[in-house]
Order: sequence, then structure tokens, then C-alpha cells
Amino acid sequence: MERLLEGKIAIVTGAAHGIGRGHAFELAKHGATVVVADLGSDVRGKGSGGDADEVAELITKRGGTAIADYADIADETQASALVERTVSEFGRLDVLVNNAGIVRDKVIWNMPVQDFDAVMRVHVRGTWLMTHLAAVEWRRRAKAGETFTGRVINTTSGAGLLGNFGQSNYATAKAAIVGLTLTTSLELYKLGVTVNAVGPGGMTRLTATSGKDLKAFEPDELPEGQYHPMDPAGSSPLVAWLASDEAQHVTGQVLRAIHDKIYLMRGWHEAATIGNAEEKWDATELGMRIATGLYGTRAPGLGA
Repeated sequence: MERLLEGKIAIVTGAAHGIGRGHAFELAKHGATVVVADLGSDVRGKGSGGDADEVAELITKRGGTAIADYADIADETQASALVERTVSEFGRLDVLVNNAGIVRDKVIWNMPVQDFDAVMRVHVRGTWLMTHLAAVEWRRRAKAGETFTGRVINTTSGAGLLGNFGQSNYATAKAAIVGLTLTTSLELYKLGVTVNAVGPGGMTRLTATSGKDLKAFEPDELPEGQYHPMDPAGSSPLVAWLASDEAQHVTGQVLRAIHDKIYLMRGWHEAATIGNAEEKWDATELGMRIATGLYGTRAPGLGA
């Protein structure tokens, strides 16, 4: 098997379980040294523990190189220490996979503000902070005259792209990650760094909270090479390829890996337009103009 990531140094956040765990194994299989970063909390972000140790140990037993780290990636001091440790121990950082996340689902009228804040803190602040710190390191290398490639691969979700009932916090966070991906892809490309987002599928601890009969499983519980439509590692080959030098031409993209299919997603774009001959709009006329000009019909909710 060709190893796409020989000698690469990667941080994978939220790597102790589920999707991140699958990413860590896949990157290591392709030759990357992996920093398995995971606070060890539950799906709601409560508690901490040494769950990352198991993944690092399994990678090592399989002949790879990995270390565990328990940083809270939304805490600036701890996130900085994680990046500094990676560079200190392995000489550099090549790949950052931002995967850490929690859920606290409730319909919006029942959702406490602290549940919104907690989800945003991990997904948005954590992803932004880790990207910021990696960018500072890559900018330092570029200013020193180095030529290199870097990779940021963020985790979005169908909830962020399409919406999902009961997840106003999670969907908002995952949509924000797409905006962060698009912006940082523009900012970092001249440094040789690409930034993309992947929307994975799979039965994980997070997705299992959406139904009482759903049970999470880890990707390494499946026999090697066996296909399962809900494999948490279903998107991991895509992540490994995006992390490789082969994918230097791909940046600012949103891709979904669901079951056996990979989808290229396209975001907001101009679908139709109406004009008013440089005159101020009249609100009383807008309903009809929008219905006929933008939708081509009397769309539901846009007039009788």
C-alpha cells in the first residue's frame, strides 16, 4: 500500500473516540506521526480523562508513532501548549484535523444559554484557536524562508449545511466552521497551506444521542477492510488524502462523506435577482416582486 503521509506530523483533536479516532488510525496507517488530542470528556463536554492513551497505544502497537495529549483545545493556554509540544517533540506541524466536538440538543425554547455557549466554545472557539495557533507557526516558518505545505481539515456536519431540528447550537457552530474554512483558505494559501471541511457520517457517541435505540461503536471494532454504512471512519480515507501532498490543489472546499459516497457541496450563491431601476424599494410591492421575480411563482408564504 502506498503511504500518502510518510513523515508528516499531525494533530487530530477529539481523537479518542468515533470519527476522530478513525482519522487518527488512518493518518497513522499512511505514515503520519499522530498527536491524539482529546480532553476525555463525555458527549456533553463534562469531565476529563485519559481516553486518548488507548488510541496512541494502539497506533504504536501497529508500528506507528503517536502520543496522547489531553489539552482543552478551547483554552488558549492549553491549546498553545499542545501546538508547542508537537513542534518541540517532532520538529514541526504539517497537518491539523479539527474534529473535537460536543452536543447539547434541545429545541430552542428549552435550550439554556449555557448549552449554546458550551457547544460554540468547543466547536467554533476550539477550531478557530487551533487554526490560529497553527497559522502562527506556519507564518513563522514562511518568514524564516522555509518552503513547505500545511493542511487544516475541519469537521462540519449536515446540521450546519442543511439545519436540524433541536440543534440550533450545534448547527450554528457547524455552519460557522464552514465560514472559517472559506476565509482561512484564502488567508493561508500563499503559505502553502490548504484548508478544507469534511462533513462525515457514522454512528458515534454524538449521533447515538439522537435516538434511544442507537448504539455507538468504535471504528476499530469492525474487521479490517469491512464496509459498514455507519462506520465512524468512513470519511477517514478522504481526510488522509486531503492531508497529503497530492491534494495541494484543493482548498476552500466542503466535502461530505456519507456511507459509500463523497459529495462536493456548494454553498450560498446567487440563484436569481430582481432590480428596481435604481429606485428605492416599496415594501408593499415586494411580496409580488419576490414571488414572481425570484421564485417564478407565488411561493408559499409570499402572498395570497
